[in-house]
Amino acid sequence: MNAAKRQEIFRRLREADPEPKTELVYRTPFELLVAVVLSAQATDKGVNLATAKLYPVANTPAAIAALGVDGLSHYIRTIGLYPTKAKNVIALCHQLMELHGGEVPHDRAALEGLPGVGRKTANVVLNVAFGEPTMAVDTHIFRVSNRTGLAPGKTVEAVEQKLLKVVPREFMLHAHHWLILLGRYTCIARKPGCPTCLIRDLCEFKAKTPEAAPRPSVLPKGGRKPAETSDDGA
Repeated sequence: MNAAKRQEIFRRLREADPEPKTELVYRTPFELLVAVVLSAQATDKGVNLATAKLYPVANTPAAIAALGVDGLSHYIRTIGLYPTKAKNVIALCHQLMELHGGEVPHDRAALEGLPGVGRKTANVVLNVAFGEPTMAVDTHIFRVSNRTGLAPGKTVEAVEQKLLKVVPREFMLHAHHWLILLGRYTCIARKPGCPTCLIRDLCEFKAKTPEAAPRPSVLPKGGRKPAETSDDGA
């Protein structure tokens, strides 16, 4: 894909949604960090339902650490892999208090050193909480980047590095959200919504989902079309 196509793709995405936001509900960098850790292999909607009950009770490292693993598990048990996530979040809270004064560090290495925090989670926090032009490649972005030809790569990190190189700088701050939303709602895995995609003509995916063929009208026996009626049945 050439630079002109990439420029136009992001121009259209920006035009359609100038200020995209994460669908995770949060108020502080710490709430965001916990929500992203919980969102691994889970939906944002499911995480939001859990944190809506958790955060009014505990939304600081000290408060969540005080719950302990069992106490936290009570709030997040509807989320997949919650036993492991509860252990990670409690350990994460202790580490934030012991090493970072209870604050979420604005540093990639420090973030990735926290329990349950990998490269993608660190990138989300750096981008969303601290406004850094990073690229957090999840399943959706990996699929969209490869399928469209925007930034093909065999691994998540390869796609991340390619996107950081080819996405025009003016779009980088929000590019992560635009691509996630495109993959989540239009460029879905099994049957992408190509007919309604706003970048259909720019996408280099060869097996685009075709437009639905119009259904043939079925006439009653004799071939005569029934008389039209008004909305009130007259």
